[in-house]
Order: sequence, then C-alpha cells, then structure tokens
Amino acid sequence: MTDDLNGKPQSAPRFVSARDVAELAGVSRSAVSRAFTPGASVAPETRDKIMTAAAHLGYQVNDLARGLLANRSRIVGLVATKPEVGFRAHLTAALASVLIRRGSVPVLINAGETAEETEAAQRTLFGHRAEAVIVLSGSPPSSFIELARSSGLPLVAIGRQAPEIDLVQTDNAGAARSIASAFVTAGHRRIGFAGSESGTPAIVEREQTFVTEATRLGVDVTVARGPDTDYAGGLLAAERLFETAERPTAVFAVNDLVAFALIDHLKSRLGLRVPEDVAVVGFDDLPEAAWLSYRLTTYRQDPLEMAEQAVALLENRAANPTAAPVNLRVSAQWTVRDTFRPVDGFPNHGLLGEELAGTRLPKP
Repeated sequence: MTDDLNGKPQSAPRFVSARDVAELAGVSRSAVSRAFTPGASVAPETRDKIMTAAAHLGYQVNDLARGLLANRSRIVGLVATKPEVGFRAHLTAALASVLIRRGSVPVLINAGETAEETEAAQRTLFGHRAEAVIVLSGSPPSSFIELARSSGLPLVAIGRQAPEIDLVQTDNAGAARSIASAFVTAGHRRIGFAGSESGTPAIVEREQTFVTEATRLGVDVTVARGPDTDYAGGLLAAERLFETAERPTAVFAVNDLVAFALIDHLKSRLGLRVPEDVAVVGFDDLPEAAWLSYRLTTYRQDPLEMAEQAVALLENRAANPTAAPVNLRVSAQWTVRDTFRPVDGFPNHGLLGEELAGTRLPKP
C-alpha cells in the first residue's frame, strides 16, 4: 500500500473483473465469458444484463489473460534502431495502426546501438512470446532475424536484404534512376549525391544506382557522405559536397532529413538559391517536406502502403508457413514541389516490382 496526499494508507488500484460483472448481473462467470466471446452462444436477455452491468462497472476484457490461456499473445514485435528518426517514425506509427485494426498488439522494440541494449531488446521481445516479428529498415542486427526464424515465428523485414524471409522494399533503384535521368534531361552536368556512411541496404542501393545511371548518361557524380541519415549527418555531407570550387548544380539527397540540412546549408551558410543555383531532390516525402521553408521535391514512400503489405505478408506466412519467400517491391512516386521541377513530359516512376502472383497482397 501507498499513502495518499493526506497521509492515509491507499490500497493498490483494483481492476473490475468478470466475476464482479457476473455478481451484478446475477449470472454465472462463464456466461460473462461467453457474452464477450464472438460467436459464443448466450441468450439475448442474458447478454443485455451482462452488457448493462459491464457498462455500469466500466469492465474491459482482459485480453492478456485470454491470450495466456489460449497460448496466444497476439503481440507483434516491431524491431527498429532509432525508431523516432525520420521515415522510420511514420512507418512505425502506420504499422501500429494497421496491427491494432486487425486485433494485434504492437510492441515497439528499440534494438539499441550497443551489445547490451541489443541483448536486453531480444530478451524483451522473445520473453513475451511475440507471435510475429517485423524488422524495420536501418540497422537492427541480423540476430533478431535469426532468433525469429529459429523460433518459427512469422517474420517480415522492411527495407532490408535478407535471404529466405519475406521482404517489403521500396523501389529505390527505379527512383534513383529516374532522378539521375531527370537531372541530365534538365541540363545539369555537375550533379552531386548527399549520402550517409550508415551503409544500410536502402541507402547503398540509392547511391549506387544513382551514380551508375548518371555515369551511363555521360555525367560524373560527386559523392559526399555524413555519418548518419539524420539532419546532423546531412549538414556534414553538405559541407563536404560544396567545399570544392566545382560545386554541383543539382543534388540528390539520400533522404528528406539530409535534404533539409542541405537546403539550410545552401541558403543560410553559402547564400545560394534553391533551385536557381542548386536543384535538390530528396527521398521519403516526410510531412516537413511540404513546409514553406523547404517545399522539397522528393520521391514518396507511403508508410501506410508499406505497413499494409507487411502485415499482409505476415498473415500469408502464418497461413502458408512452407511457401516460398516473397520479395515485394512497393513503388515510389515523384512529389514535385519547388526545389526541382522535371522538364514537361518527364515520366513519373511507378514500377510495381516483384509481387506475389503479380498482384498486390490483400489489405489486412
């Protein structure tokens, strides 16, 4: 017990139980259980009494207890490193929304950045008997994937490259090719790439494809990288990119956070105009990209679309545990604002990529 503000002993909070509802309604405990079980048989008059008593007492079904009795936790672990940063934050929110809508319990597991943090995160995830795992992009260690596979859990990875598991990826390569082509078509011959040393699969794919396509089109690319894909990393990449006399006239930033830093560096530190002096394109289409201070042209990843496809893959895997792994690529689309405008008639990129049976998986 604890003391209240007046110094009097205060008992621990007590939740209303099904037995409390049964006593008030004058029915059995099992009748209350049936009334809150979809499809269970209970007389209409009995159900009405139970629901009236439950509303009066403020009763809520204890899903955790039910899950333990049925040996089902309904927990889906969302594993991410720095889940609060950039697109990852919006993807995490979208996944939580989709999972709650289907009756699952999303649990965010921050994988951490040290061995101790990773070990604690793994104990939390697997100690609570998660039913499925979604590993997000970034740098959660592969040990999460290995543990989930060895436990026989349905598993989906987003924005990663991993053999023998279901994957959801953005069409990074198609978007990067389109950006390089759009810059060259618009007449830019000194182009740059503001990237990151983080080395995640999506980041590497965007950089390599952009450089390869620009080179194929006869234009060299100046590449500069910051330590990470956040705003601070973007500032450092921008400094490195524009410290030489041969400054780029168009830059592809590996994501919107880097693009925001690049634009601020160009305007506030160098006194350059965007897009008149330097055109800028980002990747993600974060909400801040539409702010008046940026008005960023970018390639959009739809977090809700990716979340729905990831959850659909989980359900498909649960229903077909021995099916071949699916590598599903979700399209990215131009969102044209003020920092760069492709020439008239330049096509939007809408490749759907490799999908299950050539079609979209059904929404959960």
